[in-house]
Amino acid sequence: MSIVLDLIQTIRAWQRDGHVVTLATLVGVENSAPRDPGASFAVCDDGRLAGSISGGCVEAALVEESTAVRRDGVARIVRYGLSDADALAVGLTCGGTLRILVERLDETFCAALQERDGLVALATRIDPSDAGRRLAIFEDRLVGTLGTPELDAAVSQEARDGNALPETHGAVEIFLERVCARPEMYVFGAIDFAQAMVRIGRAIGFHVTLCDARAAFATVQRFPDAHRVVVAWPHEFLAGAPVDERSAIVALTHDEKFDIPLLLAALRTRAGYVGAMGSRATNARRLELLTQAGATPDELARLCAPIGLDIGARTPEETAIAIAAEIVAQRHGRPGGRLTGGAGPLRGHLSC
Repeated sequence: MSIVLDLIQTIRAWQRDGHVVTLATLVGVENSAPRDPGASFAVCDDGRLAGSISGGCVEAALVEESTAVRRDGVARIVRYGLSDADALAVGLTCGGTLRILVERLDETFCAALQERDGLVALATRIDPSDAGRRLAIFEDRLVGTLGTPELDAAVSQEARDGNALPETHGAVEIFLERVCARPEMYVFGAIDFAQAMVRIGRAIGFHVTLCDARAAFATVQRFPDAHRVVVAWPHEFLAGAPVDERSAIVALTHDEKFDIPLLLAALRTRAGYVGAMGSRATNARRLELLTQAGATPDELARLCAPIGLDIGARTPEETAIAIAAEIVAQRHGRPGGRLTGGAGPLRGHLSC
């Protein structure tokens, strides 16, 4: 998912109130950096800020750059690296070099990004001759331009075909952000732990559905942070729900009449994560019942239960954090231990 899309509602609210908004976008990283390319930092002309480029290292300097861009209207590429005096002044001590585009945002273009249905990618020119020209590539149309119809056609075709986009087209340098739909998280069981799970699932980038067969419990009023609240038997709902390798299925019902048919169905999907809450004794009983219901050893090996990483969680919020941490660790193929004493890379691979 393009990071700027996460900020677009805030940006549009500022623009509708008559404010000028500039955007700093991380378009290149050498060595280590706190954020991946695509990270964005929006600056409103009244001093309000949204987003982040470096977790606080260079944002103050970017506010100054934004003021200059608002003044002269010219987009620019700025660099910060450990060897630079400016980088030392702003505290960039991670050892990396950041290449950042700072531009004034066009209101018409931003308005088009709110209608993100069918949006495939965002392409931005980052060559010094015409930095900041943007093209929004939808399945059936283009918004904006990179400079010429021929360039727009070539870049949009490559993006729609899913090909690796050349970084350069002649003298033109392109930064491409592919737009992916949010992965699905299905939370089953309308309990207090689910309220916390819905909030944290949404915070880490999932489209979250809360499902429970009990209409009195599964309500929008109780789960305002869910993207969708469904009243249905969990296994029946799951049978028709879109599930792929990025999906997470979180069973918090710990009730056999819900759990067994739900988990049997879940373990036979392509979901990247299937977890179930309950004590060790509950889980032992659950595994027996799943085996009796026909689950294979390979299917049972996919089940994360008891759910979550071992952080001693007790409260609903702590439990949701433990579950979210296990989902992230599994996504990146990490064991979920402490970073202290480790020697490998700190961050997982960027994926759509």
